[in-house]
Amino acid sequence: MSTQPPGPKGVPLFGTSQRFARDPFSFLRSCADAYGDVVRFDLGPNETFLLTNPADIERVLVSEASQYRKPKLDDAMDDLLGDGLLLSDGDQWRKQRDLANPAFRMQRLGGFDETMTDYVSAMLDGWEAGETFDVQYEMARLTLRIIVDVMLGVELDDERTTTVQECLEPLGARFEPDPRRFLIPNWVPTRENREFYEAVDTLESIVDDIVAERRGTEGNPAGEGEPPMDLLSILLRAQGRGEQTERELRDEMITMLLAGHDTTALTLTYTWYLLSQNPEVEAKLHAELDEVLGGRTPTTEDLRDLQYTEQVMLEAMRIYPPVYMLFREPKTDVKLGGYRIPEGSMLLLSQWVTHRSPRFYDDPETFDPSRWDPERRSERPRFSFFPFGGGPRHCIGKQLSLMEGKLILGTVAQQFSLDYARDDELDLRGSLTMHPQEAVEMTARGRES
Repeated sequence: MSTQPPGPKGVPLFGTSQRFARDPFSFLRSCADAYGDVVRFDLGPNETFLLTNPADIERVLVSEASQYRKPKLDDAMDDLLGDGLLLSDGDQWRKQRDLANPAFRMQRLGGFDETMTDYVSAMLDGWEAGETFDVQYEMARLTLRIIVDVMLGVELDDERTTTVQECLEPLGARFEPDPRRFLIPNWVPTRENREFYEAVDTLESIVDDIVAERRGTEGNPAGEGEPPMDLLSILLRAQGRGEQTERELRDEMITMLLAGHDTTALTLTYTWYLLSQNPEVEAKLHAELDEVLGGRTPTTEDLRDLQYTEQVMLEAMRIYPPVYMLFREPKTDVKLGGYRIPEGSMLLLSQWVTHRSPRFYDDPETFDPSRWDPERRSERPRFSFFPFGGGPRHCIGKQLSLMEGKLILGTVAQQFSLDYARDDELDLRGSLTMHPQEAVEMTARGRES
């Protein structure tokens, strides 16, 4: 096999982690621009290889997926998400995925369109033209309530919704890049560690309450109709058969509570921001909504006709992918891009880098939903766009997220335009997902079709 791939030089002990921590987005882009398809650098003690070629990404995620595993990156992540679907591997992941699949089938999800749009309407009832608010906060609050209802079978009240949102800041802060973190054990009572574990305890308490509300109702005591197929009901029935431990149940509920709402909320946040900066795109979106819906609330049956609405969301996910990087670990030495990648090293696949590459996108910084026209889309490599990952471990909630996002976008945009209310450009920070650095302040402006 070939010699070591090129890459930036690091410093003893920390490698390039300090540069990565200052600005992971610029660091990864500069690495790809300077060194090409495979880039080697050290993130603290981890030998890391950035892959930027869609063909290599496809091999890792799809055609040779069995040769790779999810790496153990941070003990705190295990403490938060445990062996939930996001982090588990091997037989444990397959067992949990098989159990969860029925809850995510479109035949089931399609029946929740009215539930979702009812939550949107309730949110809009609290908006007034001329009001300025943090749109990320609003979208996260909305998608959190939707995911808990659709997947856990519970209506989350205002108090618990607020409590979950208050936990998100210390949880997110714990996973922002910090080159010192691998030197400090999680048991050291730093302020960051204390706030993180307090937030974990709070979330576990909320999950315990939700499970207690549902326990005993997961069956079909009346003997009529089909048993409920939300994820929590499925797992509770599995637990009754001895196929699910209390810890497994907890891990899946925490994973669903966090991952199930965060990425959709971020996609919508970035969509509103991009629409506010591109009035010609917004006008075309409004025209489609007016033509297809004529002022009525969208349903699942309308989604196939809302083609430009979907293109707007896809383009927002291209420019601002909420999941901006994935990690894999080779189980044995492998060869990628002509280089030997050693067993146990870390592969970094970055949506942020590949989605914005001029190799695959003309004028990649421009918000252009028409690049998702079928003809233009077919000209690009498949894994030049992978917001939901790919292969066996693709995001189980992909169809739910797209359906939910289009219903929310279609409902809100018929009533309001949102104008970015800050003078500065959108700034970003990396954590488990890519978040705005500051509040995304938007001013609501009413519109008439």
